[in-house]
Amino acid sequence: MSPASRRHAIAVSPPCAVPGARITLHLSRFDVDRPRLPEITIGGVPARIVFASPSAVGVLVPENLEAPHAQIDIEGTKGVAHVEVALVVATDLHQVDNPVFDREGNLYVAYSGTRGQRVPVSVFRVRRNGTREPFVSGIVNATSLAFGPDDRLYISSRFEGRVYRVDADGRATAIGSDLGVACGLAFAADGSLFVGDRSGTILHLDPATGAARPHAVLPPSIAAFHLALGPDGALYATGPTLAPYDHVYRIDAGGAVEAIRSDFGRPQGLAFDRAGVLHVVEAAAGWSGVYRLADDRAIEQIVAGTNLVGLAFDPGGGMVVSSNHTAWRFGRV
Repeated sequence: MSPASRRHAIAVSPPCAVPGARITLHLSRFDVDRPRLPEITIGGVPARIVFASPSAVGVLVPENLEAPHAQIDIEGTKGVAHVEVALVVATDLHQVDNPVFDREGNLYVAYSGTRGQRVPVSVFRVRRNGTREPFVSGIVNATSLAFGPDDRLYISSRFEGRVYRVDADGRATAIGSDLGVACGLAFAADGSLFVGDRSGTILHLDPATGAARPHAVLPPSIAAFHLALGPDGALYATGPTLAPYDHVYRIDAGGAVEAIRSDFGRPQGLAFDRAGVLHVVEAAAGWSGVYRLADDRAIEQIVAGTNLVGLAFDPGGGMVVSSNHTAWRFGRV
């Protein structure tokens, strides 16, 4: 048997990646005992090898690949595997939390800016055809985004401690104030709104009156609280601290807090897919990506990324992930 015929990838982990991220090829044999390692290309572009053993090779996904379903070739053997590579949706952002989709599949992304910075556009809308347009202006440090049961966009400002409701024409009206460092938004089934104050409190806000009351207490975060309502009616939350490992929390209707995972280094954005499965962004260096939490609460990395902070699922089952500066789209994951 020739060396080329023995070099077959038996798995790629994770199966999806953002350009520049590291993936691992698990091989039946990789020849590391030669003066030069065999070349690996992804989508026809040479990929940098960052570690190699006879059974596993780590490579960086090249930038600017043209096809999302990229073929992986190892010198002497073509088509050993494929990897799904995300395509750029929007750049020049300052995203702090998840982007969001409306019912029509339009994507909303933020330019939050540095503390107190007044930027020309607070939130952009990216149409399904890829056209990007200004949508909301005048909100200082737009932080978290969520669509309410009224199909209107809600935005928190971590600088002002406010939550805004946005009309269809982009005009924003404050519906809640004095909310601390407001980050993390999620609507409850009854239409009320959970708001995270990263100093350590999850608030329960009535959008009609603006009245807010404490719902749960979490450790203060050095970055932001991230919230998502689960199909079980419970609130799920993350909030990175200075600890070596942080938790994914489940908060029941009475405000009781349970840590359901404690092995993430820097968990940030989280969202449920159409099947009701929780996905969490891990931002720790070397482990950055998107992880899926199964029913038995086992975790599986499904996306490799770099410096990711948020994610969102579109109505058709596709997914967008974002770093502070860029949003990428996967067709399906």
